[in-house]
Amino acid sequence: MSRSVLYLSVPGLRAVDLATMPNLQKIAQSGSQATLVPSFPCVTWPVQCNMLCGCLPDEHGVVANGFYWRDSHQVEMWTAWNKTIQQPQIWDTLETLGKSSAAWFPMLSKGCSAETVCMPAPIHNPDGSESLWCYSKPTQFYGELVEAHGHFPLQHFWGPTAGIESSTWIAESAVTAAARFKPDFFYIYLPHLDYAAQKFGPESQEANLAVIQLDDLLCNLVTDMQAAYDKELLWLLGSEYTIAPVDHVTYPNRVLREAGLLKIREDSGEWIDFAASKAWALVDHQFSHIFLDRPESADTIRQVVDLFTGMPGIAEILAGQDREKYRMHHERSGEVILISEPHSWQAYYYWLDDANAPPFARTVDIHQKPGYDPVELHFDPVRRDIPLDATLVKGSHGAPMTATSQPGILIASHDGILESHSIRDHEIAHLILSQFGAR
Repeated sequence: MSRSVLYLSVPGLRAVDLATMPNLQKIAQSGSQATLVPSFPCVTWPVQCNMLCGCLPDEHGVVANGFYWRDSHQVEMWTAWNKTIQQPQIWDTLETLGKSSAAWFPMLSKGCSAETVCMPAPIHNPDGSESLWCYSKPTQFYGELVEAHGHFPLQHFWGPTAGIESSTWIAESAVTAAARFKPDFFYIYLPHLDYAAQKFGPESQEANLAVIQLDDLLCNLVTDMQAAYDKELLWLLGSEYTIAPVDHVTYPNRVLREAGLLKIREDSGEWIDFAASKAWALVDHQFSHIFLDRPESADTIRQVVDLFTGMPGIAEILAGQDREKYRMHHERSGEVILISEPHSWQAYYYWLDDANAPPFARTVDIHQKPGYDPVELHFDPVRRDIPLDATLVKGSHGAPMTATSQPGILIASHDGILESHSIRDHEIAHLILSQFGAR
């Protein structure tokens, strides 16, 4: 085929949002749309891998937005490279067909086989500060992007000042890449709807404004991409997941600590001692992996299950073979998986007194925290740091979709592309590859 395929990955986009997005409606009016159903866990890394690999976590091995490496007792959050994905991705298959790809900000794209890549990779300086930078292919291309657009605004990608500026930079730099390289397949991640919906709630005025801002961005992106390519383009746009309102939070690590299973060490505050703990939880939005020091210990598994059985906010407890229910039976998974009720989420906090919180707790530090922390979207103007109040969070995601969940959406700019009214996230890879004749 002569046309290029552009896939926009837009977390938080709901089918109902289309009614207030006239520019997105223009993309959809001559094409078709379907409900997009994310697979559990409905969070960034696993869902993006589902879409790119055409399979689920028990095959590609990405079971959360981070990994616990048991042999070294280390947690790796948000820094992993593409090699951690255990299955081929769209760009790998397209390479065998002689087709080029661009990966613009999917989270595990560092080191992938796409010919053109851009992904945040700030430089961590010896004094603890960070210097703005991005990983790119070709290596020198980020320098050219800086000349054209300035540095990627990392402060607007996450944290209290997260906003439209980061998605705008991603879109505008993607146009620059398209004009130069004209990839046959272009994956572009636009995270803007993630912020206000988690911070204020998915039905808030702030979340509604974010939808309008994104729609304006899409208008410019479509126009500029058409000029950059100067040929027919097939647009596909899919929500990774939708965000649910929450009014409740659980603290799995505090429960494990009070039961004597989680141990801490003291060093300018309290830190989890992973090597000494019998059990601890890597929390991630509305689910968590509980890792045991002795994975084969049936007694400890039973103790952990008993601790959380009937606990408010916990909908499901999966242990051992039960993890197969959601295709999470993988060696990287915890021995026990906790899944939240739709209105609840899980915080990583493990200290019992805020005076003993570690230094990273009151900062935007996505790498040291043993789990995801959406409280980083908030700011304490008195202390001038990140507050330690998990009840501030008003939206979350990750739990399996229910009958009351707001459905996501998949849009194609051409008719005849979507053959079903409902599509699961892992089916997107096959949909995209079929546009290039791959089977």
